[in-house]
Amino acid sequence: MTLRADDLTLAYGRHVVVDRLTVEVPPGRITVIVGANACGKSTLLAALARLLAPKHGAVTLDGRSIHSQPTRQVARSIGLLPQSPVAPGGITVVDLVTRGRSPHQNWWRQWSEEDEQAVERALAATGMAEHRNRPVDELSGGQRQRAWIAMAIAQDTPLLLLDEPTTFLDLAHQIDVLDTVVDLNRTEGRTVVMVLHDLNQACRYADHLIAMRDGAIVREGPPGAVVDAELIRTVFAVECQVSADPVTGTPMIVPMGRHHRVEAPKEESAAGPRP
Repeated sequence: MTLRADDLTLAYGRHVVVDRLTVEVPPGRITVIVGANACGKSTLLAALARLLAPKHGAVTLDGRSIHSQPTRQVARSIGLLPQSPVAPGGITVVDLVTRGRSPHQNWWRQWSEEDEQAVERALAATGMAEHRNRPVDELSGGQRQRAWIAMAIAQDTPLLLLDEPTTFLDLAHQIDVLDTVVDLNRTEGRTVVMVLHDLNQACRYADHLIAMRDGAIVREGPPGAVVDAELIRTVFAVECQVSADPVTGTPMIVPMGRHHRVEAPKEESAAGPRP
């Protein structure tokens, strides 16, 4: 499926967040959106998921405006994990994940073996099978995040949008989640769009990187082709060094704070150093 935004303007009231942006999500690839806080990353993701109507322009799914398509049809095509979702009080993990199958239900199609298998696959993929009967509000932050990711996986959509999916997770679980995303992409062909804050993880896991600033796209493309010190300076106002990741060969960003910058050595004359 092709997901595209054309000449898109997004706003909250009179406050314009994204202005005349055009972008196409590469089908079958992992796209990661990066940028400073309040640059429009999550707003763009909400528009791509049909949660925010554009002030101007359109978001299209396979050439048709997503706002002209039935809600259930869009929900069968696009799954979304928003920032900081809130579960109903007392709901268990398995009940939450089961809700991911709602778009596939209707009055003539009730719960099926296919639904059951989708839920079990999602629980296993996120390591939440052993917590299936625990209330979500009793889980740790990391476990709760994985439960929500399992619900998004169970929705079984060809397009999966994840807004900061590694929030609250320790390093081991961050890697588990991102590896799970790669598995979904490689084995099932799902198109994935993620917002990530960790630039090195973004470079490692993205096929296509979108760097945003002030509601506009500064650069996009394969991480190795677009990430350099100038981009980081422009997007994040941070000085850094960029080298090859020793594990993956992708760009590795080493930021430099005021207390960590190395001054260039002073030049010496042919007569030797000055006294």
